[in-house]
Amino acid sequence: MHNGGFYGFHVTNSRHLIGFHAVAARLRQRAEGVQAIYVAAARQDRRAREIVELAQSLGIEVHAVDDARLAQMTDGEVHQGVVAQVQGELLRQTIEEILDALTTPPLLLLLDGVTDPHNLGACLRSADAFGVDAVIIPKDRAVGVNATVAKAASGAVETVPVIAVTNLARTMRDLKERGVWLVGGDAEGTESLFDADLSGPIAWVLGGEGSGLRRLTRELCDRSVHIPLMGSVASLNVSVAAGICLYATRQQRSRAS
Repeated sequence: MHNGGFYGFHVTNSRHLIGFHAVAARLRQRAEGVQAIYVAAARQDRRAREIVELAQSLGIEVHAVDDARLAQMTDGEVHQGVVAQVQGELLRQTIEEILDALTTPPLLLLLDGVTDPHNLGACLRSADAFGVDAVIIPKDRAVGVNATVAKAASGAVETVPVIAVTNLARTMRDLKERGVWLVGGDAEGTESLFDADLSGPIAWVLGGEGSGLRRLTRELCDRSVHIPLMGSVASLNVSVAAGICLYATRQQRSRAS
């Protein structure tokens, strides 16, 4: 493990993954794009040693650096003492390529204006857990996939295709033409999640924090479904709602099969 301030090379087309879960997942699932690992020199615990040993076994350079260097690399984000420098380009896929390759009814997640990176990361974790084929987000007025999202997603950014589109409404219309039902998650939805038919090709459409679905997005949905709540809280966080809706979909499909 290299020590001090020597970093070996200069890469302009790169990005950072931060935190143990995100870095370990990337090393195990797609190590070929990892350019270097930076570990806090003060960390000598088991988790740090495991990351170092895994990276070295894969032939990836590991650098011991101070906390100031890690803070500089991550713009002050909580990094847990480990940062991976990876190739800047994420896997590029189109929604058409994904749909054409599927042999089972698609399950998609459309997020309309999620601005909190922790919420997006949590949605990606649920998408990975329940076998979502792709997550679609707008390029504007929403958070993109950054280091904070990757850390919150605990590796899911490496396994779930995230497609940023310039026009969410157009994408929704295109999905309709492909036979995908757009199911809006809405506190005022006409159907209960307990009774909704979730078979066939489905794209769950969920709104951002606070405002929920925008008017046009809501109008483009084929159906609107609410999660029955028993307490005094009127609505759920978007990432919690995503997990519940995706779980319900997989549960119903599992029973049907």
